[in-house]
Amino acid sequence: MKTVAIIGASSNRNKYGNKALRAFERQGYRVIPINPNERQVEGHATYASVTDVAEPIDMVTVYVPPAVGVRVMDDIARKRIKEVWLNPGADGPEVVARATELGLKPIIACSIMGIGESPSRF
Repeated sequence: MKTVAIIGASSNRNKYGNKALRAFERQGYRVIPINPNERQVEGHATYASVTDVAEPIDMVTVYVPPAVGVRVMDDIARKRIKEVWLNPGADGPEVVARATELGLKPIIACSIMGIGESPSRF
């Protein structure tokens, strides 16, 4: 089972950070919500950063504004997460540039659609 961290996971079911968590869970992924401002999302305890997660993370999907995304790229690189998805709205040129500087190869696309789901379903 692949483990995915959802950066910007939200308890607001209308936000894509919540839709992604539910979509990945539905597809059988182990989900880890990342949001320093939430205690839990959809029954899962949240972490402030991917670096706070003890176990390895296979992939990360990013749902935060570019100003935040630039900062979290360092944590993703430090955690050595290989698969990084930058979703629409989180894929600013500064985020892509920082990810590339750090040796990450971001996938710039909707991760929900990337796993065969549709955001409108959630």
